[in-house]
Amino acid sequence: VQLQASGGGLVQAGGSLRLSCVAFRRTLRSYHMGWFRQVTGKEREFVASDTRGGGGQQYADTVKGRFTISRDNAKNTLYLQMISLKPEDTAVYYCNAYPAYDDYWGQGTQVTVSS
Repeated sequence: VQLQASGGGLVQAGGSLRLSCVAFRRTLRSYHMGWFRQVTGKEREFVASDTRGGGGQQYADTVKGRFTISRDNAKNTLYLQMISLKPEDTAVYYCNAYPAYDDYWGQGTQVTVSS
């Protein structure tokens, strides 16, 4: 599957963004999906995941209560709603299957939160 993330940008602390991830060549409903993020020089880390049926979400402790993962299978799109953003949320955000497949990483979308 080819995954294209978008929706990143520059936002002030306390602001909100919604990321989107569109899947091509395969249907999203076939996969458990996840969002991940990476800061330059650090390892990529898990942010949130959603089960294939859409009923089971998990979150990293650092984003719990502020981020919400969801999907629209009709649009073949995965979302990450982010509120109360903090400077430490600054990273490149990626979507992938969960667990991730090496071949599915796309370019990601940059989120920058200013203090």
